[in-house]
Amino acid sequence: MKNLFLACMLILSLNAFGQSKDQAEISVDLSKTQEKMKPIYAWFGYDEPNYTYMKDGKKLLSEISALSPVPVYVRAHSLLVTGDGVASLKWGSTNAYTEDAQGNPIYDWTIIDKIFDTYIQRGMKPLAQIGFMPEALSTHPVPYKHFWKPGDNYNDIYTGWAYPPKDYKKWGELIYQWVKHSVARYGKKEVESWYWEVWNEPNSAYWKGTQAEFFKLYDYSADAVKRALPTAKIGGTDITGGGMKFQDAFLKHCLFDTNYVTKKIGSPLDLILFHAKGSPKLEQGRVVMSARAQLKNIEDNLKVISAYPQLKNLPIVIGESDPEGCAACGMATSPQNAYRNGTMYSSYTAATFARKYELAKKYNSNLMGAVTWAFEFENQPWFYGFRDLATNGVDKPVLNVFRMFGKMQGDFVESTSD
Repeated sequence: MKNLFLACMLILSLNAFGQSKDQAEISVDLSKTQEKMKPIYAWFGYDEPNYTYMKDGKKLLSEISALSPVPVYVRAHSLLVTGDGVASLKWGSTNAYTEDAQGNPIYDWTIIDKIFDTYIQRGMKPLAQIGFMPEALSTHPVPYKHFWKPGDNYNDIYTGWAYPPKDYKKWGELIYQWVKHSVARYGKKEVESWYWEVWNEPNSAYWKGTQAEFFKLYDYSADAVKRALPTAKIGGTDITGGGMKFQDAFLKHCLFDTNYVTKKIGSPLDLILFHAKGSPKLEQGRVVMSARAQLKNIEDNLKVISAYPQLKNLPIVIGESDPEGCAACGMATSPQNAYRNGTMYSSYTAATFARKYELAKKYNSNLMGAVTWAFEFENQPWFYGFRDLATNGVDKPVLNVFRMFGKMQGDFVESTSD
């Protein structure tokens, strides 16, 4: 049964992209095995980190962990954002860093520990996002907290947390202390199995600094991580779709530029990340998906990475890989997002994952993961059209696709179709 993966995926692909009255013949040769199926599906993420340890958040994380034969990696925004830890749409905070009246750092890992403890207790691993900017370190701290809701201008979310630090050494020390604390709490072996990555979509409004300032932020962050744990793994850049020029410049920086901290050539790079999104539309009352846009994002990035032989075997993670961009935009303000409540979302997911494997094979890329940026929204209306895996504790159809993936192990096999 485990060798029937490609046939099952092809059948689901037909459902995703429309059915025809014409018959199609699919041939599967179980005797012709190919490469092993990597569990690239076992990666998830979300904007609101404080949902992690809430009632429905813990329930869903337990279900996600149970469906995978390997540890699931989880990525969340806002792990260093200043605030009281109360979640809201597109917002989260941990209050990990504040300063006293004299400007001395005060570190408080209480909320971050609650988040990471929830993962570790379920056998999961953090894809620990280093961001965003604490209020006390931001070059433009006011305004800081936003109050965005669906229907508002999306740019309202980009406040003081999106700016560079006013002191890169203090920023580096914050990251050093965070990693050092993680090793003390969870053990060296455990933290060695994590991945660290710097910021989110620095080629967009998520980063209010320049490209050079981001490279400087990356160098200080990577140096701090490696000082705290030399065997830790760190990477970047989690660019948005279409950001290949930025990605290319980042790779060149890591390979050939002078490091802002060490003054030597090169920066640590243990994995490469980018984002890939589709763009569904509502046409004459019907939702039209856009797998082409998402898959083109993936192919364009794999092309850029494959141009560097030095990076040939480096792990690649699609840091967000989804049908569209805004998980917290429901169907009341974005009617096309009603598809998320039914089987179109699940069949689209099956179809695009099959093609991710094909693209990785085409470019001989070490694709290690594809993060599904969908989780749950605590205490929100039922089946509201959010991009989530469950609504108020009730699983949506899309979660069953990942349960199916979890049962598919072994080798790909040769298949043909007309």
